[in-house]
Amino acid sequence: MVEVTFAQLQAWLVAFLWPFTRITAFLAASPLWGHSSVPRQAKIGLAALVAFIIAPTVATPDVPVISWAGVGIMAEQMLIGVAMGLVMHITFAVVQATGDFIGLQMGLAFATFFDPSSGTNMVVLSRYLYMITLLMFLAFNGHLIVLEILATSFDTLPIGLGGFNAGAFDMLARYGGTIFMAGMLLALPLVGPLLIINLALGILNRSAPQLTVFNIGFPASLTVGLILMMVLMTDIGRFLERLFAGSLDFMRQLLDALAPLPPAG
Repeated sequence: MVEVTFAQLQAWLVAFLWPFTRITAFLAASPLWGHSSVPRQAKIGLAALVAFIIAPTVATPDVPVISWAGVGIMAEQMLIGVAMGLVMHITFAVVQATGDFIGLQMGLAFATFFDPSSGTNMVVLSRYLYMITLLMFLAFNGHLIVLEILATSFDTLPIGLGGFNAGAFDMLARYGGTIFMAGMLLALPLVGPLLIINLALGILNRSAPQLTVFNIGFPASLTVGLILMMVLMTDIGRFLERLFAGSLDFMRQLLDALAPLPPAG
């Protein structure tokens, strides 16, 4: 007859629960696995599977789960997972900002529809570029690399750190500027020519007031924008590859920076 003592049950629970907490927090906060269309059962099942696989290799402190120290460790794991998921959200927000910039110049800012994942209205171009980015992320095996980083994060940030380096959160906040910098960089090939067209139409309106610029401007901006979008699609893969590589490298740097600094002296 197999007997399981309370100490063994406690050790098994600790070895599984805390890695499971970090993985679940990351999957819930990431834009790919955390999408509203993914069933909750699938998220929990994937998190449990990954935690079950890596649990034997994770060093866990001898702290009871039902204790204040255990609650603190659980909050620590959730914070690490959410921080990693936020990096992925910032990465995918770049193309959403690009769609907003381009749609505003093309005159498609009014063409919005409700996005169930964010709970807000989203410009059609933003949704189109977002779906392309998701597919490219899967094509580049980015999801596998992220899971690898998540698994190795238990070596960089072992369970039971007891604190974080506050400078890492400042670095994460500054990384949010990538949304505007990279988003405008991707939208610049379209925003530049469309801005020139709008300036030319403004000069035309001043020189020939009897000409209805609205009847000319909207079709011209829309036609030129669609043509430039087709040109942009031919090279967007290289841009997204650099964007993904930079975000994954930043995720590794963030994990290294979250480790608490050694005491002085």
